[in-house]
Amino acid sequence: MPTAIAVTSADLVLPAPDRHTPGAAVLRPPGEADLEGALAETSALLDRHGHLVVVVPSWLPAATSRRLHTVRAILETDRIALLDIDLPPLGTAVLVRQLRQLSVCDFSPGVIASAARLLSHYIYAGALLGTVAKLDRVPVGLKAHARSWSPSAQFAVLAHPSAHLAKLGSSGAAGAHGGVLPPGPGFATHLTFARGQLSSDWVTAELAPAWQVQGVMENPLPDDSPLWWATQKLVEFAAAIPDPAVLYQLVSSVRREECRWCGFELIGDRCGFCSAPLAAPPPEAAARSRSSS
Repeated sequence: MPTAIAVTSADLVLPAPDRHTPGAAVLRPPGEADLEGALAETSALLDRHGHLVVVVPSWLPAATSRRLHTVRAILETDRIALLDIDLPPLGTAVLVRQLRQLSVCDFSPGVIASAARLLSHYIYAGALLGTVAKLDRVPVGLKAHARSWSPSAQFAVLAHPSAHLAKLGSSGAAGAHGGVLPPGPGFATHLTFARGQLSSDWVTAELAPAWQVQGVMENPLPDDSPLWWATQKLVEFAAAIPDPAVLYQLVSSVRREECRWCGFELIGDRCGFCSAPLAAPPPEAAARSRSSS
């Protein structure tokens, strides 16, 4: 069986793009399952799949994050990877879909887990917002704050891989107030978007052609998106590589190493299962760390 990919809410599981892409396990939060139930649920996944890769978004409630770490500690297993992901909600869901696509390839669990950091660099995640008055995820200038009070204001915001904010003109075109379209990817992507309480076709009519995306797909808005973007008035979007063959080639092109701590295969500079860095710290840094502890 392929390595299991798990999430903490069902709205992070986008529809499969093809019949080969498996779903994802949804781990229930503390409010829906007690610790005994969480242990049984996780044990069953490990028995069936062997290894479990859990995507842990940065916005998760502290109690949910603690539960995941508690379950792993009680089970005393090194077969659970908890991946800290700092992407907006829809971008996180797109990354989960990519990991699901890779889970059926001939990659080891360690490579799949460490591939999340690599793939996240190729996800362009943002939103069209009706206000940025309370937005704290992206730097917002005083002029943008002031313009947020206009009932017709709209802002094109890119949160990842780099921060960008531009106020749109009354016609929906970027640049009317000195802004420009968010910089797009220089490689082939599909655009996934989700509507909140903002009526606009800007994402499909303006952004998608400007970014030369090869396809557009609409999905329901993740429950945590309004909180992440600090407004209900939004249309969230994420552009990413859709082709499993390209994803496979991208991951395969990176040199594989063996984690010096847990022995899993990894790509990049950090193990996805134990978080140990690829290279040992310099002797003086290790000595400082021991003395401080």
